Amino acid sequence: MQKVKIIVFALVLGALMPVKAQNDFEIAKNIDIFITVMRELNAKYADEITPGDLTKTAIDAMLASLDPYTNYYPETQIEDVKMLTAGQYGGIGALIQQRDKNVIISELYKDCPAQKSGLLPGDVILKIDGKSAEGKTSSDVSSILKGQPGSTLTMEIFRPTKNKKLTFNIERKEIKLPNIPYHGMIDDQIGYIKLDQFTERAGDEVKSAFLDLKKQGMTGLVLDLRNNGGGLLQEAVKIMNIFVDQNVTIVTTKGKIAEQNNTFKTRMPVTDKEIPVVVLVNEYSASASEIVSGAFQDLDRAVIVGKKSFGKGLVQNIVPLSYNATMKITVSKYYIPSGRCVQKIDYFNKDTLNPGKPIPDSLAQAFKTKNGRTVYDKGGIEPDVYTPEIEASEILLSLVLNNLVFDYANKYFSEHTIIPPANEFTVDEALYTDFVNFLKNKNYDYTTETEEVLKDLKESAEADHYFKDIESYYNQMSEQIKRNKAADLQTYKKEISEYLASEIASRYYYQEGRICSQLASDPDIEEAKSILKDPQRYRSILKIK
Repeated sequence: MQKVKIIVFALVLGALMPVKAQNDFEIAKNIDIFITVMRELNAKYADEITPGDLTKTAIDAMLASLDPYTNYYPETQIEDVKMLTAGQYGGIGALIQQRDKNVIISELYKDCPAQKSGLLPGDVILKIDGKSAEGKTSSDVSSILKGQPGSTLTMEIFRPTKNKKLTFNIERKEIKLPNIPYHGMIDDQIGYIKLDQFTERAGDEVKSAFLDLKKQGMTGLVLDLRNNGGGLLQEAVKIMNIFVDQNVTIVTTKGKIAEQNNTFKTRMPVTDKEIPVVVLVNEYSASASEIVSGAFQDLDRAVIVGKKSFGKGLVQNIVPLSYNATMKITVSKYYIPSGRCVQKIDYFNKDTLNPGKPIPDSLAQAFKTKNGRTVYDKGGIEPDVYTPEIEASEILLSLVLNNLVFDYANKYFSEHTIIPPANEFTVDEALYTDFVNFLKNKNYDYTTETEEVLKDLKESAEADHYFKDIESYYNQMSEQIKRNKAADLQTYKKEISEYLASEIASRYYYQEGRICSQLASDPDIEEAKSILKDPQRYRSILKIK
């Protein structure tokens, strides 16, 4: 059958799309059905309809049946698309969060309009441009705050630490989130780079940070990719070019059409191919983070430390549609130097009962690194050195989830003009005592694992009619647990103090301060330093002769 072109109804796909001959009839038929349904709804539905909203719902449902990464963005979400590709958007530079029925400012980006105008974490958003924010979700408010750079908004807030309302006139700017929120020397030998995303210029920024650390005497590097969800594939290749020779294959992509089959190699002379490197990953390191960590591992160029990564081995392209709409579409899988793909979920061979299921380890294949180490395609990058899971205590989780650490940090900031540098600031005895006093009459009740076990014991004993025989022992244990919980603020004082210090530091030094404050108590960092300061262990892990 000869190929034809079908004009797709603008509200459905918004583009002129050549299709394969065998699908022409099905596509034309179903588009005609969709248009007919929309016309009938518009003419006969009992209430007024919004065609744009209905169409987006239909498109979102259609794409959701494919994979989570193929998405549609109407013109109203143009700032979200800019965030995906460039790490920038038009807005005020503030993070917000839902708190009960209100939306509050949770964090500020340094030198952005929100911070420069005087907004603070904890401010409750009352009105934007005269319209009430009460009852709106954080997503609703976020959409209102974003907009064309140069446009202005008026925001009325309530500041709890001052118990008063304030009004701010703020001009939106182009907000560029940093790829690297912090880099510095951990000690006199070990450098540290925190890479948060792979948007435009990430490779150049990592190289600049790397050279700066070299000037400061760095002899070993920790590259932190934890919680980095990825970004641009080309930037991942540029980063690898800092550490490996020119013309080395970093990643290949394979898709349904030939145009998606590409090999990406390093293109420039290497910057430093000898310096020891440790790369940190965790379960939230995905996509481009897995290309970098996987290439480091396959090429035996760095030791990978932490937890198994997320397992996203799919590549997306941004496709412009008509009416300023955009589509992000999965076009291929990627393969790192050993030839393995890190994709964990199979979205392409699914059925109604299993719309997307993990690929079982039993199907994992073995691959070899450059030095002959065996690695597997088990849906993610498995670290060379695993670090133990560190779970927060129940009391700390309760203090955080109930916003009590957050509120105290706001109170402290309102009462203290300055603090020492973030890496020197600690919670001393007087500060911690003040925090404990602040918690009096505050609700942060929590259930311990022991209480859960005791509850289960009581239910089982009652079911077996034994509870009366053990009731006195049960009551004694319950009272002892209550006494232990009352002492938990002291039992977990070190853990709570470390978290509190980082929260307070972020009020004065923003994101950089939070990261810097946490480095001293980070077990992954300690493991990385230990490896880098033990050349024999480092070489042994990588089988370097």
